[in-house]
Amino acid sequence: MTDPTALRTRAERTASALPPLLATAEHLASTVILGDHGRRRAGTGDTFWQYRPAQSHDTARSIDWRRSARSDSAFVQDREWQIAQSVVFWVDQGASMRFSSDSGVPDKATVARTLALACAILLNRGGERIGLTGSALPPRRGTAQITQMAALLSQDDPADYALPEARGMVPHSRAVFVSDFLSDLAPIESALTRAADQGVHGALVQILDPQEEAFPFDGRTVFESMTGGLRHETLKAGDLRNRYLDRLAERKDRLSGLGRTTGWQFTTQHTDAPATQALLWLYSALEQSA
Repeated sequence: MTDPTALRTRAERTASALPPLLATAEHLASTVILGDHGRRRAGTGDTFWQYRPAQSHDTARSIDWRRSARSDSAFVQDREWQIAQSVVFWVDQGASMRFSSDSGVPDKATVARTLALACAILLNRGGERIGLTGSALPPRRGTAQITQMAALLSQDDPADYALPEARGMVPHSRAVFVSDFLSDLAPIESALTRAADQGVHGALVQILDPQEEAFPFDGRTVFESMTGGLRHETLKAGDLRNRYLDRLAERKDRLSGLGRTTGWQFTTQHTDAPATQALLWLYSALEQSA
């Protein structure tokens, strides 16, 4: 089992490289909390955000005449729309995620858990509610929530492939699914369809080991799942390379297409790449899914 304290330390270090991630929302639903610090967007609130040029629909009362007097244009004050948005995570904790092809490369589970927790830390700093899908950790705010999330993400699933969890999503909220997505895609499709039915959009992050992308095998090779439950031996592994790479490309295309259909975005992150790269992508993906 991964040490929760070490996991959180890694996540904090990754999160510190970025400003607070402020998740956006299409609908306020039950997550509206006026007066709390939420995402920065023009709307209802008392906090000044920015000046912007006056538009035809702005009334004369809304114009800031002191600011306008310093230029040739009229300006109005935008106020900050202060809401809290729920963002829930599903992180694959199956045995397949504990694979690493090299001792110098972290396993997929470590990358997935650290990335998810780092994103949750940024969201929490931005005043958002964060949690896990299912019933174990409903969306809440605060340091205690981050600590609980780290502990729950540190647990392992004994099965080779974990099933995605679509319960516990707040309608019209956001979600992040992190997995290698190498198992049967039917449960993923079902989970995303259920999420879309509730107006939940989000991001799919596929975590892959470099060896899973390159398939650098040749000659006699024994392929075995992490639990030992699945095993395949071949004398000509090199003959499988093209077929494997074609199927992997098809799987990525299917995930990307499924995301487009249900309002989710998709990316692949390799375990030997900087985690900040995926965190930056998540920042953009959660903003764009509004």
